[in-house]
Amino acid sequence: MSLPEHLTILYRGPLASCDYDCPYCPFAKRRDSPERLRADRAALERFTAWVADQGRAAPGTRISVLFTPWGEGLVRSWYRRAIVDLSHLPHVERVAIQTNLSGRTGWLADCDRSTAALWTTYHPGQVAHDRFLGKCRELLDLGVRFSVGVVGLPEHLEAARRLRAELPGEVYVWVNAAEGHAYSDAEAADWQGIDPLFHHSRHAHASRGLPCRTGESVVSVDGEGRVRRCHFVPTELGNLYDGSFRAALRPRSCPAALCDCHIGYVHLEPLGLYDVFRGGVLERIPAGWGDATPAGAVSADVER
Repeated sequence: MSLPEHLTILYRGPLASCDYDCPYCPFAKRRDSPERLRADRAALERFTAWVADQGRAAPGTRISVLFTPWGEGLVRSWYRRAIVDLSHLPHVERVAIQTNLSGRTGWLADCDRSTAALWTTYHPGQVAHDRFLGKCRELLDLGVRFSVGVVGLPEHLEAARRLRAELPGEVYVWVNAAEGHAYSDAEAADWQGIDPLFHHSRHAHASRGLPCRTGESVVSVDGEGRVRRCHFVPTELGNLYDGSFRAALRPRSCPAALCDCHIGYVHLEPLGLYDVFRGGVLERIPAGWGDATPAGAVSADVER
């Protein structure tokens, strides 16, 4: 069975180490053993080789990749090299990674910056404001596509406001609703003032039975090549490397009661978020950001 015209892959290998100590993250300050790092590197190189080979094996298929490591990938040379290499492949439409932006940025000059992008997260308390802002300015100077976000905890509000005020308007600043936190309308309005699309994150989406692109044109892949429809549905569809997953690709509805993570619910078709983020789904940049109010935005004083 042939691949779809456009296949999006969310890749997450064995890497689970991070250089930050965020209290809301179970992987804070976790260290990977040398054996695990070697396994992660080998798995990523195998995956990168598979993507590269699809230019020959699956002509006509465009591929986009979002790396979603549990830990921080860009402090590892093999993630930087993978992004550079993939960005130059003619059949790769987008390659992006979620990152805390703690590492150096100069390597991005070697990328095709029409293809490579970053989904960056600002963690107040883990990095000085001026240091993080300086990293963002480096990305702007390099011409790298990127979004910046923050977890919507009350103690982060003023830091997020300051970051939004000091970044140019062309940079989209998103806010993720904090897990387990219920927002009053007044609190939600504060965050909506920073991210006009915060209402999409404020509440978990009732998803069971809704049509979703995952399992059809979007899949999740782990370090062993096991393919699932997304990170949040454990059922395996097959394996990437023996091609067994291909026969399982088809339109599907979501089996989960709720979907509360952007990398999941952005693919729910009834939400219409592919139109909101058209051209920037993986790096989380709304269509036309900086040109006009993005689709799906509402004013902060609208009750919901």
